[in-house]
Amino acid sequence: MGFSGFPDEAFLFYEGLEADNSKTYFGRHKQLYEEAVRAPMLALTDELAAEFGPAHLFRPYRDVRFSKDKAPYKTHQGAFVEALPGIGLYVEVSAEGLFVAGGVYSTASDQVARYRAAVDEDLSGKPLESITEALVAEGYELLGDRLKTRPRGFEEDHPRIGLLRHRSLFAGKRFEPQAWVHTARVRGRVEHAWRAFGPLVEWLCTHVRGSELPRR
Repeated sequence: MGFSGFPDEAFLFYEGLEADNSKTYFGRHKQLYEEAVRAPMLALTDELAAEFGPAHLFRPYRDVRFSKDKAPYKTHQGAFVEALPGIGLYVEVSAEGLFVAGGVYSTASDQVARYRAAVDEDLSGKPLESITEALVAEGYELLGDRLKTRPRGFEEDHPRIGLLRHRSLFAGKRFEPQAWVHTARVRGRVEHAWRAFGPLVEWLCTHVRGSELPRR
């Protein structure tokens, strides 16, 4: 069965989960999660796989071992198409609507060093500046972990100081749960966004790459 949108029940499910993030609520509504959330997300990513590659659907359970927040479930369903570890394309559904993104989401110290060196160098930094400016002009937001001040070793008047502050960098856009989200038009919106994120993902794969540090 092809993708036909996310039903209203998907958003109602997450509204309820935000109000009662408990094993009791999730267990009582697990069938609703499977039918209204997980199945449509699988259908969507299956249809997008021919162009963008297979996606990994994240589990609904949170890892609370090292977190003060012990809520057991994520209040969104995300799917990630990995180009390199931590770099790729993302789509998410939650009570807030549909979120699409592309870029690098988590970085190790060697990746941050390569990223800043590439941003600092005109031959690689100026193209990234053009890519990000084009994304902002198209209505996407630049997101990610970033310093409030300049990184060590760079002056405040650096022409790309805003980009240099980033430790991770991705572009994204959130769509509220309007009527079209319940239809197959979602696929076209995600396709358009992921194509727009392509140059950013390619730049990051070239200049940041995956971490070469041993895993802890």
